[in-house]
Amino acid sequence: MSLLFKIKSFKELSSQELYQTLRLRSEVFVVEQNCVYQDIDNKDQKALHVLGYYNDELAAYCRLFDAGDYFDYASIGRVIVAEKFRDKKWGNNLMIEAIAGIKQNYDKSQITISAQMYLQKFYESHGFVKTSEMYLEDDIPHIEMKKS
Repeated sequence: MSLLFKIKSFKELSSQELYQTLRLRSEVFVVEQNCVYQDIDNKDQKALHVLGYYNDELAAYCRLFDAGDYFDYASIGRVIVAEKFRDKKWGNNLMIEAIAGIKQNYDKSQITISAQMYLQKFYESHGFVKTSEMYLEDDIPHIEMKKS
């Protein structure tokens, strides 16, 4: 059992893919984390979207940005695995795909992320190191992390 990954620009997303993406982001970041915030942030148009499908269902997602779009380094954001699939540990597959996607599409290996603090060890397992003190983003503890 594994995921089928696609990486697409905003313009390449079908209306179905966009709907699935926004629904999954809302389920996790707004409802599950009980956090009212503006998920639709006008950054999707610049991003590459990493879509991980299992049996035609969007199970994992993140978005990628080139260096200079939001950080000095390339970046990965909105990292999600649907709750019902988290026992599969597909977050690791998603991060491997995202890191490879940055290399393949932007020819970059240096990456900055704004990580939810409780996921620090997960991101460290993918080569990221903590580069800031804790800060609140939408009332959720975050840290900046970088991979060289």
